[in-house]
Amino acid sequence: MGLGDDRLSPTLRPLVALAGTIAAFSNASDDILLRFAGVRLSAGTVWAVAEQAGADLLAFTDVGGVVAPLPLGKPWDFTLPEGKGSVGYIGLDAFSVPMQNPDATKADWRMMYLGVLYTPDKKHSEYIAGWDLDVVASKLRCCATERGFGRADRLVAVMDGGNGLEDAIHRHFNDGVPCILDWYHAVEHLCDYAKSAWPGDEAKRTEWSGRAKGVLHDRGGSGLVRWLRRHELPAAGDGLRLLVGYFERNEHRTDYPTYRESGLDIGSGPTEAGCKVVGARLKGSGMRWCEEGAERIAVLRALYESGPEVWDGFWESTRQRRAA
Repeated sequence: MGLGDDRLSPTLRPLVALAGTIAAFSNASDDILLRFAGVRLSAGTVWAVAEQAGADLLAFTDVGGVVAPLPLGKPWDFTLPEGKGSVGYIGLDAFSVPMQNPDATKADWRMMYLGVLYTPDKKHSEYIAGWDLDVVASKLRCCATERGFGRADRLVAVMDGGNGLEDAIHRHFNDGVPCILDWYHAVEHLCDYAKSAWPGDEAKRTEWSGRAKGVLHDRGGSGLVRWLRRHELPAAGDGLRLLVGYFERNEHRTDYPTYRESGLDIGSGPTEAGCKVVGARLKGSGMRWCEEGAERIAVLRALYESGPEVWDGFWESTRQRRAA
């Protein structure tokens, strides 16, 4: 009958893992499974099934495996509007996870990485999660190959300025991949400087921030740096120096006029959204995780957020491997 050590059938096991992927283990057992399937299982059983599924997924992808969607579906469409060619988008970011020590006492939160692939129309996206940045970026490349990114005219990464993200893209894809600095993170630095420069004058802060954003929008980071240097501005402690330094370091990532003219995204919304939905599963009230358990549930949640076809494809491939 295909019963495993957990005494669950091959049909029920994916449902139990799904419940533990989308909700806390106690909610999955006490509400979701009971309400929708009439199944009574302990939270510990849901936990064990979900973690085992995550472990199986990690074992498969750690050796270069990529889940094939079921059904296969249409190829990803990388076409840009208005005849501007085609592009495959890449994203990398990190989110914090509440941790615990081996004795179950609280430990410092730790950053987990999330990689994202998506198309210009956002109809296709895929997520990869893990503790190690290089491992996530390597799996992202394998997935990009399988999803046909080689058919796109170019690859473009849209990310914030997090440490090591741009270098990871260049190590695992190629040095020529442009890494656009997320517009909203860039603007946030302008607003932060304005708050420190004119702490008691909201009108001045708003007026200056608007002008600075206009310069960045129309002239890019290089034009903004020249504009900042031409005007006498409050030092605001180290605020002005840090602001100029930030845009100097990111001049190659802030040519927003060219990006817009080419029809490219300048916001990292899909990556930010992925971090929120995957991270939300690990940040519930009172949750703390060991390293192994957090990663297993995170990769399973990332798989689920990649779409039902990818989720079903994983379980079919698992069934085939067990039957072999």
